[in-house]
Amino acid sequence: MRERHIRPVLRLEQVSLQAKISSDYLLRNISLQIQPGEKVGIIGVSGAGKTSLLRLLNHLVSPSSGEIYVQELPVRQLTPVQLRRKIVLVTQEPKLLGMNVMEALSYPLKLQQVPELEIRAKVETWTSLLRINSEWFNKTELQLSLGQRQLVAIARALIMQPEVILLDEPTSALDVGLATHLLTVLNELNQSQNMTIIMVNHQLELIKKLGDRFLLIDQGTLAADVPATESNWQKLRQKMSQLQTQQVQDWL
Repeated sequence: MRERHIRPVLRLEQVSLQAKISSDYLLRNISLQIQPGEKVGIIGVSGAGKTSLLRLLNHLVSPSSGEIYVQELPVRQLTPVQLRRKIVLVTQEPKLLGMNVMEALSYPLKLQQVPELEIRAKVETWTSLLRINSEWFNKTELQLSLGQRQLVAIARALIMQPEVILLDEPTSALDVGLATHLLTVLNELNQSQNMTIIMVNHQLELIKKLGDRFLLIDQGTLAADVPATESNWQKLRQKMSQLQTQQVQDWL
């Protein structure tokens, strides 16, 4: 029996991104496919292009050349609303846009005209799952730590139950216990909902716990794309250390 072809949830064909204020390229000739339900870790030194890649995947920026496909449809053919329901990005330093925590968590559901009782039930479910204290609900952005804002932003994204979640350094301000718990939740969602998870993280130990596969971005190019099970993590750490050392020397 012939296997049914599974469409990649995301596909990039020779995608490049040029900086707006110079002729430099932030990303150059990136080609890759991401399948539904994959857990992908993206690593690289600061300034390598990791965040730019996430922003491309969520179409917050458009490629200078090449093509991005979402389930084999060119991303430019999707409206912002259609795209944001499929793919949600959580930035490294999220904002609540002047709302308190409850308002920020409820807002995307209100846009979808979800009934109020259902909104409250969903908020309670996800905040409990992510260990967000109800005492935060009336707090504003200025009253929360960066780690607390990160958890709220992740909950707001997961409440929408997207097909793909993009996470930019989601554990950078979390303690080890919360970071480990977050990875457990994400792995469970991947298993139960086949949610595709793409995470930028500089902590290799966390990438090992989450990723089926990792992408190494170096100076805007895709330097490696390998399954986590085939990775030589000791050599990878050495490579990252060399890249960081070279980066510092280039700045001096």
